[in-house]
Amino acid sequence: MSSGFPQVDIGIFGGSGLYALLDSYDEVIVETPYGPPSDAIMVGTLAGRSVAFLPRHGRGHTIAPHRINYRANLWAMQALGVQGIIAPSAVGSLQANIHPGTMVVCDQYVDRTTGRADTFYDGDKVIHVSPADPYCPILRETAIKAAELVGVTVHSAGTLVVINGPRFSTKAESQWFTNNGWHVIGMTGYPEAMLARELALPYVNISLVTDFDAGLVAGAEPVSHAEVMRVFAANIGNVRNVLLEMIKDFPDTTLSPARRALDGHH
Repeated sequence: MSSGFPQVDIGIFGGSGLYALLDSYDEVIVETPYGPPSDAIMVGTLAGRSVAFLPRHGRGHTIAPHRINYRANLWAMQALGVQGIIAPSAVGSLQANIHPGTMVVCDQYVDRTTGRADTFYDGDKVIHVSPADPYCPILRETAIKAAELVGVTVHSAGTLVVINGPRFSTKAESQWFTNNGWHVIGMTGYPEAMLARELALPYVNISLVTDFDAGLVAGAEPVSHAEVMRVFAANIGNVRNVLLEMIKDFPDTTLSPARRALDGHH
């Protein structure tokens, strides 16, 4: 990768409502073979660690989930040398026991997206990378501990179903996802996690629950964008606190299984 960039410890993708994390930062423009990332990357220091922060929807929330240039975003983070990626995102709950305002540190995802560029290996080289366990167990443990420490109710495992967006689910779709035993639903978790794995980058998803998806499991109103933003805004302090705690206690990811994702491929 280009050595012209500042080398950074930790990469963070900011989701809906989280457009800035650093009080002071340098803006770094990273040009990638896949076009521009969602925004300039904010590089600064938090809790003594160097952090690269990128709002995945752009700073003004101008990029819809299905239009995010996920490959450019991940390639840029790797170019900055990050040792791991923390990826908070707003999600809907599919199960009655997972309430708005809580967090889920997912251990699995189900991809229901279509038409997204989801691999770096679409040239002449055939490479099959396994995402059987898509999230870094070391970073997951750190995220769970951080949430517990700052007093946020956290579910230590769960399956994230990723839909294409920008529309929400029908009641029938939502019921189907719930019946399958899946836990939360979002629009940005794929291909982000898969692309991180293809780059052998440890990656963790932290899902902030903002609503009960189509409202079925809780007899609630179907989700609206306004309600998502309201709950996210009310819980943004919790998200920041968890991220800050994770940065303070950011682990050595050398032994993460993600690091070995490309072993055997030449």
